[in-house]
Amino acid sequence: MSIDARLEELGIELPPVPDPAGNYVHAVETGNLLFLAGKGPRGSTGKVGAEVSVEEAYAAARDTGLTLIAVMKSELGSLDRVARIVKVLGMVNAVPEFGQQPQVINGCSDLFVEVFGDAGRHARSAVGMGSLPSQITVEIECIVEVTD
Repeated sequence: MSIDARLEELGIELPPVPDPAGNYVHAVETGNLLFLAGKGPRGSTGKVGAEVSVEEAYAAARDTGLTLIAVMKSELGSLDRVARIVKVLGMVNAVPEFGQQPQVINGCSDLFVEVFGDAGRHARSAVGMGSLPSQITVEIECIVEVTD
């Protein structure tokens, strides 16, 4: 089954790819790797552990994962070129005492496994940050192995 068919089966619609927020590109492909720039959620701001709950932040991480998949599709032409999600770096805008970063970034990780199956399982870091651009709740970047 193609990844597009899988998305349709899951009822998932990818968002439009946003314009870069600075002097960078969405992704760089080198060899068989695609490095994606960090992306944030649409409309989710605030500190996790204060005004944002773990559940809301999980949803923001999932939303960010949708944007990352949309960038993959835009850059590769077809999501069927994704051989594997290699690495995810998830950053959580959180109060200093917050310690559930992995549970938040699971929103993106769970989505990748749901969409790509075993090829969506990846190495990962989930870390807390004192702030993120525009006070977004999460920022996530990833490295993807691609095929021709």
